[in-house]
Amino acid sequence: MATNRNNNMRTALVTGGSRNIGKLSALAIAAKGVDVIITYNEKADLAAETVKKIEALGVKATALQVNFTDSKNIPALVEGVKATLAAWGKTGLDILVNNAGTLRLGMFDSLSMDDLDAVYNTNYKSVFYLTQQLLPILNNDGRIVNLGSGTAKIAFGPLVSYGPMKAALQSLTLYLAAFLGPKGITVNAVAPGGLDDDFNALLFDHVFPPAREYIKSNTALGRIGMPTDISGVIAFLTSPEASFISGATLPVDGGYHL
Repeated sequence: MATNRNNNMRTALVTGGSRNIGKLSALAIAAKGVDVIITYNEKADLAAETVKKIEALGVKATALQVNFTDSKNIPALVEGVKATLAAWGKTGLDILVNNAGTLRLGMFDSLSMDDLDAVYNTNYKSVFYLTQQLLPILNNDGRIVNLGSGTAKIAFGPLVSYGPMKAALQSLTLYLAAFLGPKGITVNAVAPGGLDDDFNALLFDHVFPPAREYIKSNTALGRIGMPTDISGVIAFLTSPEASFISGATLPVDGGYHL
């Protein structure tokens, strides 16, 4: 495996890093003195804005475009990561945050095959394949964090494609932790509860408007989550202080349905 030990600055790749949890996680990781690569799909302006904010923290940053619904795009992304690291004088990656995801709403009896494929390809297959393809440049003692979901354990009808894929991803987290443990690489997942962000806007504002109040009334802390509640936990799991946490899925949901 590669190493950045001749350069104290660690490196990170945060997928879906132009907005919401991804953006805030990239910034929180960068604040710890880490050079950060983010990916984005369509909104280049948001990605450029995030890059500027990361650079303002005194570290290097760049954004690479990729559409994770087609796994054929991943090799080009990996080559882009390698080229970026080389330009920064690095040979390896220390942190991987698999955050990119998509949401398709629909009940079991009406969900289309195209929607199911999009969720599978983006939320599970791309994580599996990207992590696999990055193995040769993942440094020993590195960190991988996958974005799971509370819906992996609690059934909510319109998320029948989303929750089961997140359950699969959380299971993959266990397998990766066991496989990469001998190299000192920790692999964990975070499982947010319902979050008030634009990722969930369609669900909250159109499909199930009472969702916000429902979540609040069933959460011990009495409020709905925000992306900032998740990004700090992700940043912690990528830090040296989290070196003895691996194979865990951390619920970050304010005590939902206790």
